[in-house]
Amino acid sequence: MTHPITSLQSALVTALRADAGLTALIGVDAIFDAPPVGNTGSYIVVARHDMRPRDGDLMPGNEHRMLLHIWHADPSRKAALEIAERVAALVFDADLDDADLVVTHRRHEGTETTIDKDTGRARAALALRFFSEPTS
Repeated sequence: MTHPITSLQSALVTALRADAGLTALIGVDAIFDAPPVGNTGSYIVVARHDMRPRDGDLMPGNEHRMLLHIWHADPSRKAALEIAERVAALVFDADLDDADLVVTHRRHEGTETTIDKDTGRARAALALRFFSEPTS
């Protein structure tokens, strides 16, 4: 059985990479588990993924809190937010279930933006929350 963090994160990254609208905004292969070294283009990185058990009466379950950092090559909050809005919409439409996991709840918890003082690039931080249950 695959760990729930790995299952959910893999399903989400696969769904984001498959969306033509998102890849038009950030490029192909621009979604990572760790910040890419030397990348000056736009990209999305899974900055954090935490999980807590939230068992119900009949079924074990988990609460996932995921933080995505969305970097834009330019100091444009508008551009970073356009990517963030696309990602937030995809989170609700994507099929995130797999052989080991069923996603029962999805929520966009909030979005923060900044212009990074060191790089001059725009960043949006997208906080997401999911609940999942094992398939068996």
